[in-house]
Amino acid sequence: MPSEDNVQLTGATLFRYADIDWDDPLKSAAPSVRPPEELVREAQRSGARRKKLATGEGGFFLNRSVLPPGFEIPAHTHDHAELLIVLRGGCQVLGSSPVVILGADDAIVVDAHHEYGFLCGDEGMEFLTIRTGEASVDLSV
Repeated sequence: MPSEDNVQLTGATLFRYADIDWDDPLKSAAPSVRPPEELVREAQRSGARRKKLATGEGGFFLNRSVLPPGFEIPAHTHDHAELLIVLRGGCQVLGSSPVVILGADDAIVVDAHHEYGFLCGDEGMEFLTIRTGEASVDLSV
């Protein structure tokens, strides 16, 4: 069901980015997919944030995230594959061999259950995450 910030059209759902609030995963995510509280609080203190746009409409889940310079997402896995598209800034993908650096307009598909993390560069990073399911986060890798 679309949120009140979204407009349901015949055969489509419109998402207005400016009308969608920044997400608080500790309040919005189901316990089975919620990241650890300590990681969320650290991210919030640093200025990291995300908006959940599509939340299952048409079978898609879409997040837009903004991370500060030097922010690190530790090694983790998800139970769904994801497509990451960098809009601004960039990062080094951690755990990849050879070393992979992503910049604006780059994209990467990460398979389900593949361990990875990333370290944002000097400009931080703004990116989209697209999945076909609400993915769990496993940091116990």
